[in-house]
Amino acid sequence: MRAAANITDSAPVRGGKPGKRPASRKRFWKTFRNQKYLYLMSIPFVIWVFVFSYLPLWGWTMAFQKYKPARSFFEQEWVGFEHFKTLFHDEQFLLSLRNTLAMSTMGLIAGFVFPILFAILLNEVRLSVFKRFAQTISYLPHFVSWVVAAGIVTKMLSTDNGLVNDVLLGLGLIHEPIQFMAKGHLFWGIVTLSDVWKETGWNAIIYLAAIAGIGPELYEAARVDGASRFRQIWHITLPGIRPTIIVLLIMSVGNLLNIGFEKQFLLGNNLVTDYSQVLDLYSLKYGLGMARYSFGTAINIFNSVISVVLLFTINGIFKRTTKESLL
Repeated sequence: MRAAANITDSAPVRGGKPGKRPASRKRFWKTFRNQKYLYLMSIPFVIWVFVFSYLPLWGWTMAFQKYKPARSFFEQEWVGFEHFKTLFHDEQFLLSLRNTLAMSTMGLIAGFVFPILFAILLNEVRLSVFKRFAQTISYLPHFVSWVVAAGIVTKMLSTDNGLVNDVLLGLGLIHEPIQFMAKGHLFWGIVTLSDVWKETGWNAIIYLAAIAGIGPELYEAARVDGASRFRQIWHITLPGIRPTIIVLLIMSVGNLLNIGFEKQFLLGNNLVTDYSQVLDLYSLKYGLGMARYSFGTAINIFNSVISVVLLFTINGIFKRTTKESLL
């Protein structure tokens, strides 16, 4: 009887080890008591995220309705996936998707290569006065609105005393001014280069911070071993900022389709519509502009779903190959 009682008392609880859940709860409440002020400080941000990020998801139901603003939720006509079927059979949607993928991919590549190169070059500058001056000048375009930036770009590419055409004419590379803003096949490059000019300095800040966190003793040891500056960059600087590069790359790929519409709207015109129209402009024009609210919601759902899929996909790839991930 005593042996049976011992066996009964030591038998594991179904679903795991005995006392595992109570111990976890105790640890949680102990941590909560020790860090209660941090938890209290996070409450406003949690509320903000819930109100502006999760609560609006209720509006996704409009994509499955023939939404009429004058009707209540229960009076709406449900149409299932009709708007999504219309979406994937629309040539303008496919054109917008092509333009979005093209410009976002070009922007992703340029938006990573140029800030990293710029940060490394600034880190190699030994004259502190020039370094601070270059940093300040490179940050300034970020604080200029796209309305002003688009006006500057348009003026520089103008055929009437535009800087780019004047330089090309002066060097003898062209014989007559080029109408850059009227050529659709040049629009993607113009948008990408404009974004590089505007955001390179700002995006380089985080890489400069990551480089500053690399121990100087590593560079000293490399110099003692006779490593050149290029070798130090290749074997110390780039590996040192690799985690930062991976995290930012994962986040950027997740937002591949969410490139906005300001640049395309301000730099585009009727002559380059086939190259300037992106998904956000398509949603604005054919959804909100034509009072097709359900159709516009379906477009935004497509963007969100694809972004989540891309985020988890690229995160899984990096997790398997580099053992580093965001999620």
